[in-house]
Amino acid sequence: MSEDDYPYQRYGAPYGEQPPPSYGYGGYPPPRPHARGEPNVSGIVALALNLFSVVSCCNVLGVVGAALAGLSLRSGTAPEKARTLTVASWVVLVAGFLMMAVLFVYLGVNGHFDD
Repeated sequence: MSEDDYPYQRYGAPYGEQPPPSYGYGGYPPPRPHARGEPNVSGIVALALNLFSVVSCCNVLGVVGAALAGLSLRSGTAPEKARTLTVASWVVLVAGFLMMAVLFVYLGVNGHFDD
């Protein structure tokens, strides 16, 4: 391999003697796109609401919903998987609220709040 075949500047060569390598063979690869796109806002809101439902309403299904929302935020490179987990988190949140509403109606009808 001769000195002329080397694609980079020699040590001590004047600046600009040889152009930088191109993106073709033997050059640098093109920059990779970002692995993560925009943030999953729906997943963040689902996580916050599920955690709030656990703390405020003692909704035990909120723990499952928070776990699903957390997993959806961690799967940033697989958007279809993240979307599925986020939708599942919202479904669990709504199911937990409906279950709590049915429980309060049941307790109210049976006179448990009549003190």
